[in-house]
Amino acid sequence: MRPELTERGAETLLAMWTIAILSFAFLRWELVYLTLPFLWVFFVALFFFRPVISLEVERRIPHSRILEGETAEIVLRIKSSVRMPSLKVIEDLPEGLELIQGSKEYVLSLGSGEEKEIKYLVRVRRGIHEFKGVWVSYRDPFGFFKLDRFIEHYTELIGMPIIEDVPTPYSTKGTKVTTGPLPSPRVGEGVEFHAIREYKPGDPLKVINWKATAKMGKIMSNEYESERKVDVIFIVDASYKSEEVFDHLIRGAASLMLNALNDGTSFGLLLAEAVPLWVRIDYGKRHFFKCVDFLSTARPDRNNMIAYQVEHLIRSRFPPRAQLVYFSTLSTEESREALRTMAAYGYRVVVVSPNPYSVFTPGSREEELALKLLDLKRKAHLRKLAAHGIIIDWDVKKPLKAAIGEVIGR
Repeated sequence: MRPELTERGAETLLAMWTIAILSFAFLRWELVYLTLPFLWVFFVALFFFRPVISLEVERRIPHSRILEGETAEIVLRIKSSVRMPSLKVIEDLPEGLELIQGSKEYVLSLGSGEEKEIKYLVRVRRGIHEFKGVWVSYRDPFGFFKLDRFIEHYTELIGMPIIEDVPTPYSTKGTKVTTGPLPSPRVGEGVEFHAIREYKPGDPLKVINWKATAKMGKIMSNEYESERKVDVIFIVDASYKSEEVFDHLIRGAASLMLNALNDGTSFGLLLAEAVPLWVRIDYGKRHFFKCVDFLSTARPDRNNMIAYQVEHLIRSRFPPRAQLVYFSTLSTEESREALRTMAAYGYRVVVVSPNPYSVFTPGSREEELALKLLDLKRKAHLRKLAAHGIIIDWDVKKPLKAAIGEVIGR
């Protein structure tokens, strides 16, 4: 990149041209000598202090994942291979990070091979925060030339939802249908014959039923059911109608995922956005962090097809006899229809429903009455839906643990 003239440089050139034109107009050639000092300074600035940027940039963060609301110290290391008397550094701070100490703009003086560090503190919000790079600007000591450059240096910081210790609001006891002996680290889990079906590519040879194959004229396989915990599927309704309590919705989902992880239960995730996200059923810490990363980036949108999305996945992805945990305010007819669909297909459903009106504090008697009316209407909907699953009506001013305890302790 070539250096550019600064405003001071442009003004100086304009002054020299003005003097030259006046000397020509008035035939006062001695006036031209007035431009010589300016020409000399320009020569020195251009040939001895010409802006050149040659930097190494490194950004250090304490962890790649930090809980929302926590603070993090960001360290930016700048190393120059040339002398830079006046270098302006502007950090490319993501919008989701709140600067609480320090500054994202600094002016440094660096010698050849010298290294300096910039430190500042940010408060992390939920989401993925991407640092794309650093803006640097160098001007010569006379202020005539400048050179601006964006140095790419990608760093990613994930703001994870707050996770709390909660009790399990459902039972995972049951049986799972599987092909052949189910691999499991748990001791004492029996596998019993369930049914015969047509062979599928990938089935182990030992599950082929040769008698049924000879009788039917096509390869048949045995299906078994295992006496082990059923799978759990977490379904998150990302409707814009839940915007006021959406962070609580995400925190609740992450908390119950951690509960499933600690309990050794395999689980999947359906994030019902306008473009739904399905994470297949698995178990383990890597799977947990993968799901939490997706929850961290979730944003409420105008998805009005959750009932269709749920029914489609029930037909194609959800295993039979799974336990469904549905996170929704149940504020829209579409979200209520999704619950009816889950129950109609015979699934056991637990609904964690943050009350969207519990975040408001009325400022007048009229507002208080309006909130009471809206809350009564909501409770009427929940009473009608109670036949389709266990509903945890969560006042978000209280911990989720207390809301679950009120329901499972009955």
